Amino acid sequence: MTATTAALSAQGVAIWLDDLSRERLATGDLADLVAQRDVVGVTTNPAIFRSAISGSGTASDRYAADIARLAADGKDTERIVRALTTDDVRNACDLLRPVWEATEGQDGRVSIEVDPRLAHDTDATIGQAHELWTEVDRENLLIKIPGTRAGLPAIRTTIAAGISVNVTLLFSVQRYQQVMDVYHGGLEDRLAAGQPIDHIHSVASFFVSRVDTAVDPLLTDHPDPAATNLKGTAAIANARLAYAAFLEVSDSDRWQALEEAGANPQRPLWASTGVKNPDYPPTLYVDELVAPGTVNTMPAATLQAVVDGTPVTADRITPHLDHAAGVLQRLTTYGIDLDQVTTDLETAGVTAFEQAWTALLETVEQRRRAA
Repeated sequence: MTATTAALSAQGVAIWLDDLSRERLATGDLADLVAQRDVVGVTTNPAIFRSAISGSGTASDRYAADIARLAADGKDTERIVRALTTDDVRNACDLLRPVWEATEGQDGRVSIEVDPRLAHDTDATIGQAHELWTEVDRENLLIKIPGTRAGLPAIRTTIAAGISVNVTLLFSVQRYQQVMDVYHGGLEDRLAAGQPIDHIHSVASFFVSRVDTAVDPLLTDHPDPAATNLKGTAAIANARLAYAAFLEVSDSDRWQALEEAGANPQRPLWASTGVKNPDYPPTLYVDELVAPGTVNTMPAATLQAVVDGTPVTADRITPHLDHAAGVLQRLTTYGIDLDQVTTDLETAGVTAFEQAWTALLETVEQRRRAA
């Protein structure tokens, strides 16, 4: 435990690692992060798995024997990828189970994503969510489902089936509100069927840095030089207003009734928290989004920057909600349509994950053929 990570935990922020590899598991690196850096959860995505499997040296070699064995058994590339990724996630779930038990199921969670090529197919997403839940077979698993239009009914149905979900690729407050609605709807559907809900957990992954990556160039190119004063502010303001929506829903009669029935809150999770602009402090999207009941999933470099930084000992969201609303209002005066920006980011995010998944398949296919 470090002073900086302990300070985040004291403020009600759960630290999750946005990375997973067989190397981290085999060397004890992930175990050390849990023991020494207050890491209490892990998130994954297709790009993370591709990086793990396509690397060089020992890290990549840790997958070679399984690829050769599965290829010899006649498994195709899709099945090999499924086996490799679910094995890693299952082992990470086992490593984090003590955290899961100590937090009564809130943390100690590991996420695995449905095939991103299914992002616009509701039924296929539901089907694969069930397959992954069964195949990994760990209570502390989270199934990642994108918060697309087609993903919304899939999330509700999956929650109603008793499966815990990490909703991913959220960029707009409006879509986040829809996600909270379907989470509650899934819980209500399950209660109506006479099924328990107290074991179901969920997080809603709200992406941060990519908003600034999209908005900052628009401010730079604006004819009014004063527009540049807003660079690096849109992402934080947008996330803060998402948290305001979370607080509003938490105070609603609908949620109070669910909570009394045993429901667990769907915590906002800040994703994409590594800075893309080297001019910004490396912990910008961590320090400015500290508030109770949140999760921040960080790449390893950001986590290390937090460890090396200054402890944040106060809520950095709720005292600044009016300022956040003002930032977004000022963006409109410069002609920036944040709704369009976040719509474009969702589309681009799905495409990027599809491309990463295809690249992962291509990498494993090459190794399967070699084996």
